[in-house]
Amino acid sequence: MKTAEGNPDELKKEFWKALADSPFLFLQRQDDSSSAVPMSPQLDKHANSAIWFFTHTKSDFARLGAVTATFQGKGHEMYARFNGTLAKETSQERFDQFWNNFVEAWYDGGKDDPDLLFLRMDLGEAEIWNGDLGLLNTAKMALGMDVHEEAEEEHVKHVDI
Repeated sequence: MKTAEGNPDELKKEFWKALADSPFLFLQRQDDSSSAVPMSPQLDKHANSAIWFFTHTKSDFARLGAVTATFQGKGHEMYARFNGTLAKETSQERFDQFWNNFVEAWYDGGKDDPDLLFLRMDLGEAEIWNGDLGLLNTAKMALGMDVHEEAEEEHVKHVDI
């Protein structure tokens, strides 16, 4: 694990909390930037190496494979880019765990909709930025002063999430 000067474990913890507090991230196939769309990740606090998505069988993600996600937390306090691999999730227990009225609203046939596809993203590496530079650094930026070193301390590079 390579990190910047910041505390990678604390930043990862903040990342998972920020992701849980936000309903969307942008997901795209690594081989097709035009496939980028907002998606609603389904999270399990006990499974921090994967996230799940409900999608349609006709979506670009039905081809499975390598994907990249980008995320911006509420209030612009957290940013992340992370990669992983999409696979079809076959666990009925997981499916039932994440099924809810918000998901059902997208599928006319409910849980039995023939166009419904349940996917798992097995997570790889990430870059995470803490966007909270604080009042002093904001003032420095307003004055045109260099804040690169302070910003780099709040950035974790190439961390397994």
